[in-house]
Amino acid sequence: MAKVLLVDDDPFFLRLSEEFLKPYRDIKVETAGSPCEAIPKLQTGAYDAVVSDYEMPGMNGITFLKKIREQSINVPFILFTGNEKEDIMFEAMENGASAYLRKGENLKTQFLTLFRQIEEAAREKGGMN
Repeated sequence: MAKVLLVDDDPFFLRLSEEFLKPYRDIKVETAGSPCEAIPKLQTGAYDAVVSDYEMPGMNGITFLKKIREQSINVPFILFTGNEKEDIMFEAMENGASAYLRKGENLKTQFLTLFRQIEEAAREKGGMN
């Protein structure tokens, strides 16, 4: 079972994400409404992956990624955003993101892809067989 922390400032999107990931019984989902809320959870909990939005007030997803890496939190990090700028994807990957996914219109396909990325990241970390 993979333990995943979803970080997004949109409460509706967090609930939607939980609902779409619920059928995948190999994943336990926890949420945080901001990077500032997520960091203490990451310091105390053993997560197999972090899925983070990019555009959030106070700290964007890449700054969040850099901050957790500075604290030697080496959990796989998936940037999951509606932002379509390619430079964000390159910057995320340069800073150690495991994957970059765009939020899209086909929710079923989008969350299947997200599940597969979480599964792959967790397997690399040793959280899933």
